[in-house]
Amino acid sequence: MDNTKLEIEKLRCRLENRVVGRRIIYHQVLASSMDEVHKLAMEDGSEGTVVVASEETAARGRFGRTWISSPGKNLSFSVLLRPKAAQMNYLNMATTLAVWESIKAFPGLMPTIKWPNDILVRGRKISGILIESDIAAEELRYAVVGVGINVNFDPSQHQEIACTATSLYLETGLLFNRTELLGAVLEKIDDHYESVKRGESLTRRWADQLETIGHNVRVKWKGKTLEGKARGVDEQGNLVLVRVDGTTVTVLAGEVTMQLGLNLEDSYCGKI
Repeated sequence: MDNTKLEIEKLRCRLENRVVGRRIIYHQVLASSMDEVHKLAMEDGSEGTVVVASEETAARGRFGRTWISSPGKNLSFSVLLRPKAAQMNYLNMATTLAVWESIKAFPGLMPTIKWPNDILVRGRKISGILIESDIAAEELRYAVVGVGINVNFDPSQHQEIACTATSLYLETGLLFNRTELLGAVLEKIDDHYESVKRGESLTRRWADQLETIGHNVRVKWKGKTLEGKARGVDEQGNLVLVRVDGTTVTVLAGEVTMQLGLNLEDSYCGKI
């Protein structure tokens, strides 16, 4: 089994009748697939276009963090979508569920979702999702969905993420066919996106997999820090915290870390 080369033509045939993946653009080396999709969107690129890179030299995650990935071993891709503004929160759920379901399909793996869209296995990040949008004159023009999945590399060899990240290979000792995995993820994104466009809610299915619910957490956002127990999420996927004084606050976004006991500390040996 060739685990190093993506079979793009095979993917194109598999996805030709879908919205997501009906056009696939492959780059051996690219600074950022997200930036490339932004460029295509401004050129009236078709919805569902996927840009895949074997190596991204300037990949980014949430909060401007660098996404570390070994060339030819993982999956790094971005998708151009054109949802309605009211569908943006469900777009996050659709993508997160697609990756979660694809990883869960492998025997022995029990992934969870860390609010709002990190996929974890045994408490370590195996996939990250970043969604960016373009708004002009208060109208949503398009959205770019960026996905990174750790597949066949060993994050323990990278000091920056050694204690916070994992991969399919690290969890199982096996090498995975990246073409098959990418095809499965894109199909599931397409399925869930179609549900969103039909007006269906994905909130309950997504919330059922959130490991954050029920835990004491600290959320940092725009220079502010909020602490409380994660009671649940609202219909739009915003996190509902109950503070020590009994009041509730709804958090639209932010960086979550867990609180253990009465002492504030990260759940893992570093921030994810």
